Amino acid sequence: MFSSIIDSAGITFTDALLCTAVSLVLGLAVSLVNLAQGRATKSLSVSLVLLPAIVQTVIMMVNGNLGVGVAVMGAFSIIRFRTIPGGAKEIVSVFFAMAIGLATGTGYLTFAALFTAIVCAAMLILYKTKFGEIKSKEKHLKIVIPEDLDYTDVFDDIFKKYTRSAVLVKVKTTNMGSMFELTYELVEKPGIREKAMLDELRCRNGNLSIVCGTKQTVQEEL
Repeated sequence: MFSSIIDSAGITFTDALLCTAVSLVLGLAVSLVNLAQGRATKSLSVSLVLLPAIVQTVIMMVNGNLGVGVAVMGAFSIIRFRTIPGGAKEIVSVFFAMAIGLATGTGYLTFAALFTAIVCAAMLILYKTKFGEIKSKEKHLKIVIPEDLDYTDVFDDIFKKYTRSAVLVKVKTTNMGSMFELTYELVEKPGIREKAMLDELRCRNGNLSIVCGTKQTVQEEL
């Protein structure tokens, strides 16, 4: 079932055409799954479609020839990749596309199709469900206060009223040292009105800047 369509005699025109077509179709499937997860750029989507066919072509050209393999390795080593570092999702998608290209490049089209179907299904299920999400409603709160205001316990009564816990994690001077920027990690009580809490904080800090948002993970890196 998982035998290669490429025999030892060499690669025929039909083999190359069929492998390239399968590579493009499977690459398109990977790109569509990546788009379904959201926040995908056009350049990444197009790259995921073409990458399996490109990798497949490289593998076919090497085809067990040590000299060609060394030449290809040398050609890739002089390429300087200047790209913005991607997150874990983008890196996984790129490696996924490369794995498809490796499978189709060696002629294992049935295995490549099955592998793509299984991994695409797993990606959709994992990204569409709450697997790996932070369950607590922890938030980041940044408050700017004037330098003459003692930040030690200035907001304790407000936090006790609206939050389960509030921890001061960072203090930073700003505006030439005339103000402090306080960073808190807090967990809100269920059913509270966040605007009411922010209104009380604004009254306490003199209506200076307040930023409140969902806690983000440290970059989605592998």
